[in-house]
Amino acid sequence: MILSERLPSAQSLIIFESAARHLSFTAAARELGSSQSAVSQQIRGLEKQLELQLFRRIYRGVALTEEGMHLYEAVQEGFHQMVNCLEQLQKTRLRQSINVATDFAFAAYWLLPRLPEFRKQHPEVDVRLITSQGEYDFFNQDTDVAVVFSHQPADQFAGRKLFDEVVFPICSPGFLQQNGPVNSHKKLASLPLLKLGADAGQGRWQDWYSYFKGRRSLVVPGEPVLTFNNYTLLIQAAIAGQGVGIGWGTLVDDLLDSGVLTGLREFSLQTSGGYYVVDPQPQELLHAKQLFMNWLLSEPSSRYQ
Repeated sequence: MILSERLPSAQSLIIFESAARHLSFTAAARELGSSQSAVSQQIRGLEKQLELQLFRRIYRGVALTEEGMHLYEAVQEGFHQMVNCLEQLQKTRLRQSINVATDFAFAAYWLLPRLPEFRKQHPEVDVRLITSQGEYDFFNQDTDVAVVFSHQPADQFAGRKLFDEVVFPICSPGFLQQNGPVNSHKKLASLPLLKLGADAGQGRWQDWYSYFKGRRSLVVPGEPVLTFNNYTLLIQAAIAGQGVGIGWGTLVDDLLDSGVLTGLREFSLQTSGGYYVVDPQPQELLHAKQLFMNWLLSEPSSRYQ
């Protein structure tokens, strides 16, 4: 059997990836210039072809099933590989291009939803995303702009802070209804906790132990029920009602606004960390690079900070 007969169409996978990333058929339709009904029809066709349920329809949105989570991870990885291949093939293009390095979480939840606006303002600039799960040595790579999470002061690496780190517990509204109210650190620690593993750059980000310590609580959290190497999957598990995760303000704002997730902001913790915009090669005075950095720093940060 030839490959084209074994795989779904590229269009259906693109629509699935957008819907899975946004966890919303409406947002996917807006991103793709289509309609909500057309996206829903494409997803139903894909589910019928694969004989799998990829999404669970929930109040004010959708959530990935376990099968959908696995497919999303594979499709995302495949798209990244294709992007890397195309970048190599397009090196001779005459249009201005910049390589932007960041982590998966920032790319998925902050940058990609806003990127169409930059492309609308500057259609002549190609933005090529380089994403990394853990630490990324952008100084030794072909990187024009980096957006990095750090607890170091900006002057340590000539960066400008984009927004501060503010974290708080997040879960699905249904989970909170079944397990709430959450009115103490002790109650919070007793709930099923979702964790980022060390291979997800967890050493830089807050984990539950450092979170409770930062809150000056004497409560010691138990072992998490699930550990993930990808923040996107942790978010999807929280939406599915599998436990409580740590939410990063600004990154999860859209999911909170849509009602897909609930944030326990009374348990917020602000740290010295945050996301920084860094120019790894300041000696290279590229106009496209400066345009992109200026645009990043002019974008509104979280309304909650």
